[in-house]
Amino acid sequence: MRTPDAAPGKTAIQHDQIIHLNVGGQRFSTSKSTLTWVRDTFFTSLLSGRIATIEDESGAKFIDRDPILFRYILNYLRTQQIDLNGVSIPMLRHEAQFYGIGPLVKRLTLCEEMNESVCGDVLYHGRLDPPMIPHHEEPPARRRNKANSASATVSTSSISSNRSNGSPSPRFQHELSPSNGHHKKLTYELTKQVKSELSQMMRENMAITTNPLRVRIIRAHHNSVAVAYGNFVACYKMKEHVDWQLFYTTPRMPAEISHISLMAKFASTPEKLAVALTDNSVYLWGFEEQNEEVIVAKLGTFTLEVRIDQLSFIGNQLVALSKAGKVGIWHSMTQNWQVQDVIPISCSDTAGSMLLLGCTNGSIYYIDMQKFPLRMKDNDLLITELYKDPNSDVITAISVYLTPKTNICGNWIEIAYGTSNGTVRVIVQHPETVGHGPQLFQTFTVHTSPITRVALTTNHLISVCSEYNHVRSWSVTRFRGMISTQPGGTSLASFKVMTLDSVDDDSSSALRACDPGPYGDQDTEQLFIQRLVPDAHTLFVRLASTGDRVCTIKSVDQAAVTEFYAHECEVPNRMGARPRRYLFTGSDDGSVQIWDLTTALDQHNSKIQNLANQMAGVSAAEKTPTSAASTAGAGTSSSGAIVNTARVPASARFAPILQGPTPEELLQIIDGCELCCASLNNTPTLTPQSSLACLATLEKQSRCD
Repeated sequence: MRTPDAAPGKTAIQHDQIIHLNVGGQRFSTSKSTLTWVRDTFFTSLLSGRIATIEDESGAKFIDRDPILFRYILNYLRTQQIDLNGVSIPMLRHEAQFYGIGPLVKRLTLCEEMNESVCGDVLYHGRLDPPMIPHHEEPPARRRNKANSASATVSTSSISSNRSNGSPSPRFQHELSPSNGHHKKLTYELTKQVKSELSQMMRENMAITTNPLRVRIIRAHHNSVAVAYGNFVACYKMKEHVDWQLFYTTPRMPAEISHISLMAKFASTPEKLAVALTDNSVYLWGFEEQNEEVIVAKLGTFTLEVRIDQLSFIGNQLVALSKAGKVGIWHSMTQNWQVQDVIPISCSDTAGSMLLLGCTNGSIYYIDMQKFPLRMKDNDLLITELYKDPNSDVITAISVYLTPKTNICGNWIEIAYGTSNGTVRVIVQHPETVGHGPQLFQTFTVHTSPITRVALTTNHLISVCSEYNHVRSWSVTRFRGMISTQPGGTSLASFKVMTLDSVDDDSSSALRACDPGPYGDQDTEQLFIQRLVPDAHTLFVRLASTGDRVCTIKSVDQAAVTEFYAHECEVPNRMGARPRRYLFTGSDDGSVQIWDLTTALDQHNSKIQNLANQMAGVSAAEKTPTSAASTAGAGTSSSGAIVNTARVPASARFAPILQGPTPEELLQIIDGCELCCASLNNTPTLTPQSSLACLATLEKQSRCD
C-alpha cells in the first residue's frame, strides 16, 4: 500500500540544515536555505565547496569580514527587508557587493542615487562641449642662429655649473638639510614620497598622457575662457542670450602645450592668446570680431631657449618667465620680442603695470612695463632691485597689493612674501616712506616648511607652506585704504588643504598638479579649491580666510576632474547685474563643466546667518525665567525675529561648519582612486577597504616626534 506524500513545507524543512558561521570572531547560526535563496552569491559558492573554507575549533566556517555589517546582510536574507538606521549606506553596499547579493546592491544604490541627478545640483551652471581635434598642424618655431644659441647656452650652463659645484642652490637647501625646529618629524618627507610615487605611476599610465582630449589647462580673462588639450587650445566666450560659445581653435602644435595665457579685448586692443610649448617656443594670436565673424591674425612665434615656467599678460605685453633666470617680453606697440638674463627666479606677481620677481638671492626685483619702450634702443630691460630680505632667504612666494587711488594719495604698494625657511614678511611703501624703498612692516615665523603661496587682500593675509598645504590666515586692519600699524595682523585661522597630487616639476602638463589657490581678487573673498587625489570627481571649495567649506562639487557624470580654474565673469549687457564667480572643471573626455560659486557663497553666508540667529535665540531663551509661561521656548534673535528654540533640534543649534573633507569622505575618495590606493599600499591586497590600515600608518608616522 502506497504511503501518502509528506507535506511540501515539512519536506523542505527536513532537507534544510543549520549552518554555523564565524564572521570576524562572532558566531552566527542560520539555515542553508536562508543563505542560498539568492543565486550565484558568495554563500552558494562557499556551501558548494567552490571557495576554500577555514573552520574554527567548533566547526563553524570562518569569514574574515565585519560582523556588525554582516548582521544587516543576514537580516536581509532572512526577511528580505533592510533597516538602515545607524549604518553607513556606502559601507553596507560595499559588503553587499562582496557577498554578491544583487537585489540588496540595487536597493542600496538607489538609496545613494536618490538625491543625485545627471543634470547636476543647484550649483551646476552648464557645460562646454569638447571641440573637434584640428587637422591642420602649426609649423615648429625657427631657432636662433648659432651665435645667439651659443651665448644662451653659455649663460645657462654657467648657472648650472655654479649649482653643481660647491654648495647646493639656496632654493633647495631647505629640502636637502635635516629638519629642525618644532614641526612634525617625517611629515614633509612622507608627503614628498607619496607624491613622487603618484608621479611615477601616472607616467606609466599611458591612457593619461596619450589622450588627446584630456583637459590639461584652463585659463580665463573677463568673459573668455581658453582650454588647453595635449596639442591644441579651444577658446570660448560668454555672449548675451546664448551663454558660452566656441569661437576659435588653434592648429595642432608641434609639441606638447605647457602654459597658456588669455587676454580679452580691452578698449581698441584685440583679444590675444599665447601658448607656450615644451620645446620652449611661444605662439601668439590675436582675434577681432567683425560682423559676427572672428578674424584671426598670428602675431608671432618666439623662443626663450630655456624651459618656460610662467606665461602671462601684463597690460598689452606678453611675459614669459623661466626659473633659470630669463625673462622674455613681447611689446604690442613695437611688436618686438626681447629676452634678458636675470637672477634665477623662484616666484613672481603682477600689480598694475609692474612685474615683481622673487629671486633665489633673497631680493625682490621689479620691471615697470610703462617704461619698457624707453629701453628699446640699448636693448636692455629696466630691472630694479626693490627690496632685500634681511636674512637673504630665497623668496619662494610673493603677493602685491595696490592701495586704492584717492585724492589724498595715489597707489601705494604693500607686498607680502614668503621664504624657503617658512618666514612670512609684509613690507610697505606708504606716503611716510617717500624717498625710501619699502619698509619692513611685520614678520611671521609660524611656518617651518617653505612657503608656497601668499595672498595679501583688503581684509586678510593668507600664507601656505609645503607641509600638506598648511594655511595660516590673519585679519588685516586698514585706515584710508592703507594697512594699519595698530593692531596690525591678527591671527584668524590655521588649517590644511591637503592634496596628494603629483608635484614633479619636470612632469608634462598632463601630469601636473592642479593649483588649489587661493583664487579671487584682492577685494573679494579668496577661495581654495581642494582636490584630494589625482583625477578625483569631487572638489571641496573652502574659504581661504577660515578654511570653512563653502560647498562640495561632484561632477554630474562622475567624470574625473583633470583640471580646474576659478574665475569671475561680467554678465554681458545686463544693467545692475553683479559679476559672478564660476568654477571650471575639465575632464578626460574634453568637456568642461561650469559651477556657480556666487550662489554657493550666498548659500554659505545664509547658513552662517541662520546659525547665528539660532545661537542668539538659544542664548536669549536661557536668560528668560522659566516661570514665564508666555515666553517659554521662545527667544529673540539679533535681528529682532522671534526664534522658537524648542523646535530647534539640539544637534542643529550649534552645528559646526564643515571645513575640509571628513575622515569618511577622505577614505571614500582615496579608495575610489586606483592610482592613490596602489601608491599608498606597500603590498598588494584583496581587502576592499585597504586604505583604512594604510591611512592609520600615515597618521602614526606623522605623529612621531
